[in-house]
Amino acid sequence: MEVSEEIKRQRRAKKMMLWFSLISLVMGFAGWTSAYIVSSKRKDWIAEIDLPFSFWISTAVILISSITFYIARRRLQREDYKAAASLLGLTALLGLTFVYLQFTGFSAMIANGYYFTGPTSSIKISYIFLIAFVHLIHLFAGLIVLAVVFYKTFKQRYAPTAILGFELGETFWHFLGLLWLYLVLFMHFVK
Repeated sequence: MEVSEEIKRQRRAKKMMLWFSLISLVMGFAGWTSAYIVSSKRKDWIAEIDLPFSFWISTAVILISSITFYIARRRLQREDYKAAASLLGLTALLGLTFVYLQFTGFSAMIANGYYFTGPTSSIKISYIFLIAFVHLIHLFAGLIVLAVVFYKTFKQRYAPTAILGFELGETFWHFLGLLWLYLVLFMHFVK
């Protein structure tokens, strides 16, 4: 079936809107990581703080979830809706595991006496909490997108040649995974 020029334009416009949104998110996180670097020159900067181990496990979990999302699209393109929905369910479970591991990491930091604010906090810890928490908020948005994509896949509302919403959701999810990978490596290596 031939796709009309109007539909092609609408698809391009929707993809472009997503990319503009992702670029604005990159700019926001670039601002925070730049402020982190500038602040690292302060005298009260604590250089030797290791990230909680659960942050590293969550990194592996979110990267694996990108793989399951990708495989789900491949299955959908073959019209294997059941397998695609199952893989999306697994992706959601991995996303929720990521959230759990993030809160485990926050709890470990607090147990070690590192707080976001207050007399025992430091600017570095505040940045770590801020950057990780803002990413987590965006991951909640990703989980909502994933729920919509799952529902539409389960109800077989996509066709192998008409999966724009699925592709947009997948792109956003991959972006979140790559963004977290960058952030965790950044916070680990920039002392």
